[in-house]
Amino acid sequence: MLISDLFQESFLALSSNKIRSSLTILGIVIGVASVIAMVSIGQGSQSSIQSSIQSIGSNLIMVMPGAQRGFGGGASSARGSAQSLKQADADAIKEEVALVKAVAPDLSQRYQVTAKGTNSNTSVDGVTAAYAQVRSVKVEQGLFITDQNNSSLSKVAVIGPTTRDDLFGANAANVIGQAIKINKIEFKVIGVTESKGGSGFSNQDDIIYIPLSTMQRYLAGADYVSTISIEDDSTDVMSMVEEQVNSLLMARHKISDLALVDFNIMNQADIVATASSVTNTLTMLLAAIAGISLIVGGIGIMNMMLTTVTERTKEIGLRKAIGATSADISGQFLVEAVMLTLLGGIIGISLGWLISLAVSSFAGLTTTVSTMSIILAFGVSAAIGLIFGYYPARRASKLNPIEALRFE
Repeated sequence: MLISDLFQESFLALSSNKIRSSLTILGIVIGVASVIAMVSIGQGSQSSIQSSIQSIGSNLIMVMPGAQRGFGGGASSARGSAQSLKQADADAIKEEVALVKAVAPDLSQRYQVTAKGTNSNTSVDGVTAAYAQVRSVKVEQGLFITDQNNSSLSKVAVIGPTTRDDLFGANAANVIGQAIKINKIEFKVIGVTESKGGSGFSNQDDIIYIPLSTMQRYLAGADYVSTISIEDDSTDVMSMVEEQVNSLLMARHKISDLALVDFNIMNQADIVATASSVTNTLTMLLAAIAGISLIVGGIGIMNMMLTTVTERTKEIGLRKAIGATSADISGQFLVEAVMLTLLGGIIGISLGWLISLAVSSFAGLTTTVSTMSIILAFGVSAAIGLIFGYYPARRASKLNPIEALRFE
């Protein structure tokens, strides 16, 4: 049988029962669309988290209180409120560690903030002037915290755009000079930062920056810092800088056993790698859950093809009687199954792409439809046609022509 004849016969057979074929295709459409949509959400989330982490600075090393047990959990999380890091540690790193461009200690806590009858619970960061450089903070209006603000214990604040909208309204054009109260202490707004967006961990726009010295004196009532951010010359020297910082702090804190260190050093690359690993796992989980519907769709195709073989038993017997081989019969039914899944795959890919756009537009989630996910979904749908169409096709090819012609 010619290939063109094979496809023509298969098309005629499928179109002869449009409703049943459409319902069978629907299972594949739902399965493929689910895989495309779920993978796009997972990949979009990974891209969003990576860009948010990259936006906090470049060539960044962060030193925090707590024993190093890995990113995002274990003892680091439990001991994150420890007070083992001091301003003097940051000064020592800046003076004694080579290849360091800038050092920015900060102290971060959450407080209730009020302004003109509105209030918000937001993160307040006590920072130095170097913080803007190290953590890539840009000011849209006004000025950032200066060394003069720190030396004079100024009660000034630089707010993020989300905080501005929460406190003064989304239509507030200029809030420079306005007063806000942090924990009932009045501060004057001197600047508004550019929007950086939120990540899976925090919203970098919902924040207030004040002088570190003011934070320690009037709000925290202590001289410790919660993070020391370090910017080095390049990613090539990051490991060397980490080792030097680790040795310096162990000597300053009089610690000789690595198991007893009271600080945790992480670099930006490690955070990105760990976050990517987590999001990759979640993406695979989402794809696996969505893939179950593809298996269900494949079972539906097998069921339809078995029903078709039974209905066309006499036709199969007649074809064999006039010279059709088992390979011809098997090929025809296999092509029918593959045509169903490929058609369902094409529609499913289009539907999944539309769903990902809708999620991005209406739910505010970042989605990314990659070429690889489309190829994977299309290939899986074709494979399902072959796998679940094989048994009905083989069963049709094994029919005895005499018994098939007698079938009622």
